[in-house]
Amino acid sequence: MNPSSIAKIIPIMVVAAVLFAGDGSATSDPRPVSPVQSVDLPRYMGVWYEIARFDHFFQEGCRGSTASYTLLPTGEVEVVNRCIDEKDSSQREAKGRAWSVDPKGNARLKVSFFWPFRTDYWVLDLGRDYEYAVVGSPNRKYLWILARKPTMERDAYQHVLDVVAKQGFDLGRLVRKP
Repeated sequence: MNPSSIAKIIPIMVVAAVLFAGDGSATSDPRPVSPVQSVDLPRYMGVWYEIARFDHFFQEGCRGSTASYTLLPTGEVEVVNRCIDEKDSSQREAKGRAWSVDPKGNARLKVSFFWPFRTDYWVLDLGRDYEYAVVGSPNRKYLWILARKPTMERDAYQHVLDVVAKQGFDLGRLVRKP
């Protein structure tokens, strides 16, 4: 590889490293974040609608976000995130892969949208009938509230807020999205 090629790659690597490193937006709450006991991955598959999230640059300008999960024969999960761009109403899409790092319960996963970078994807709460899910990271940097329908019952949403608050997530960072 010649020096000019290396010079082009280094800024990309630095930006990617910063994106996946812990940052000041993660709380220093000493309590550990706890995922649910187990996730039945086949039941978890399908389309989830984003109800609320912690904002991050990679979803800036997104509305109507969905996440579609497909279980692959390898046991990995194909992830397809979609949203409508608020500026021009075009559809944005990101494809990735997830895999369990918790083979007994499948509640702790890693997800990657571009190799070699990956991040934690922990299922923190799950409706009895898989009607909603709360996904976050153990450093409290990421948080999503997802539902099988585009809207969520008020009581269920309040329950989720109580769960996340008890886990030490900053509810002031939570943005409800249509």
